[in-house]
Amino acid sequence: MLGRRPLFFALLLMAASGPVLAAKTPAKAPAGATDAQQGARRQALLQYQKDLVSVIAPQADPIPLMGAALLARPLQDQPDFNSFHSLIDRAAAAQGAGPEISWARLTDCDAKASDCPNSDAVSKLVQQAPDNAAVWLLKLGQDLRDGKNDDARQDLAKAASAKVYDDYTGATLKALATTVTVLPPPTNVVGPLSATNGADVQLTLVFGLAEGQPQPALQATSRLCEENADKPAVKADCLKLGKLLEWGSSPLARSLGLHLREVLAEDPAQQEDAKRLRRNLVWQVQSFSQLSVRAKGDTAVAQHLLVLARSGGTQMSLVLTALHDYNMPVDAPADWEPGKAG
Repeated sequence: MLGRRPLFFALLLMAASGPVLAAKTPAKAPAGATDAQQGARRQALLQYQKDLVSVIAPQADPIPLMGAALLARPLQDQPDFNSFHSLIDRAAAAQGAGPEISWARLTDCDAKASDCPNSDAVSKLVQQAPDNAAVWLLKLGQDLRDGKNDDARQDLAKAASAKVYDDYTGATLKALATTVTVLPPPTNVVGPLSATNGADVQLTLVFGLAEGQPQPALQATSRLCEENADKPAVKADCLKLGKLLEWGSSPLARSLGLHLREVLAEDPAQQEDAKRLRRNLVWQVQSFSQLSVRAKGDTAVAQHLLVLARSGGTQMSLVLTALHDYNMPVDAPADWEPGKAG
């Protein structure tokens, strides 16, 4: 059983990175551009990001403020009133703020003071979303880190009894995709010969910044389940959690859910079915990654992916909808294996 773990986490990495890798890197500078020109373009991109923050910061609604905060998070030398800390605090205090805001607040913390993730945000999430397994798996990782093994066991039980799994990536994409369209990218960022009119730049910001959101302790959960598979109560909770995760909001969650069924289910047919579905999952993620590459040179595709991001669904629904919209199969070919080109 333990021997399968490296493959599982390799697939998890693919599931985590596939959709965003293509969109994370901005369109290349024109061929023959000098170092100075490339440096100027990078500075222009940073200024565009700062301008977006400045335009959105005066708003009072939580979702735009969340988008502005996420845009501001990687920026250096921001004024205090436009900093990630200030903006995400304002978002959390705004009327109608939901658990997606608290999730973003998790990274508003001081690692040197051992306050990561933000303990207040964790407590708030437990109050706001007690039926979300992602919250309890987040807490499970925190409790294991702090040596609170009994509490971690209770976290696992609560996650298994939850109604949904949502890591709020969909809400993050919506906040960012809504935010980046407030201003068009300037010409010195897009480039005079761009085929996408800046949509690729906006897509870069949306998917690249969404990648920085915190993730629940999925690896720790897998280890806890596998290392205690000889304990009937733990195994039962892990299998129950796995069923929930198979319908979770992200490829990562689905991958873990299918993995738990593959390694813990006693029925060989169930194990094989989980293996088949996880293979299809990796195919879906890889296919979406290829679509993201296509979007870098195709205005219609880039704009459509932005529209899907603004829809407010989950990361998984975005992937599957995009594949459906472009008539890309969701089931892997019979001769395909993970790691092969699509």
